[in-house]
Amino acid sequence: MRVTKAQARENRTHIVETASRLFRERGYDGVGVAELMAAAGFTHGGFYKHFGSKADLMAEAAASGLSRSAVKTGGLDIAKFVEDYVSREHRDARGDGCTMAALCGDAARQPEPIKATFAAGIESLLAALESEGMTSGGEEQRGARAKMIDVLAHSIGAILLSRACPDDSPLADEILEVCRAEILAPLSPPEAAR
Repeated sequence: MRVTKAQARENRTHIVETASRLFRERGYDGVGVAELMAAAGFTHGGFYKHFGSKADLMAEAAASGLSRSAVKTGGLDIAKFVEDYVSREHRDARGDGCTMAALCGDAARQPEPIKATFAAGIESLLAALESEGMTSGGEEQRGARAKMIDVLAHSIGAILLSRACPDDSPLADEILEVCRAEILAPLSPPEAAR
């Protein structure tokens, strides 16, 4: 039975979404092409009808996951982002969580196209987190961008450190609590002088 172009696009999208989830759960080296295709409901042989290589799929899956994160983040107040991101729920939901927190370490060891995909994803997430100060230009804009980079790096680092601990470890929760408080402290407006 011949597959229509529309069905082929849908199949490819489904493979990318499945790969994105599996890569976030197990890392790039933790999932083989045959297993990935089986999880998506296709045969191993069909992979090369859609992708030139596993690296091509890795880049496309990363772009998809990073785009999804930016969309979910857009419009969120920075404090709400930190509360949601630096949380036990996010920590425990690797497959549904942020691609950066799940795969930055893996991406650092991948070819340049995958690193470029991550760099573009970081820029998109920073854009989604923009504050009023970032849009005004000049020195204030650079300071706001630096703050957003710090918030993002600190948030991702908190998730990575917490995930490196055993799931039931008190340290895993302590890392999240301490980092969340430290990230949020300078974001809170100072109390009015009494």
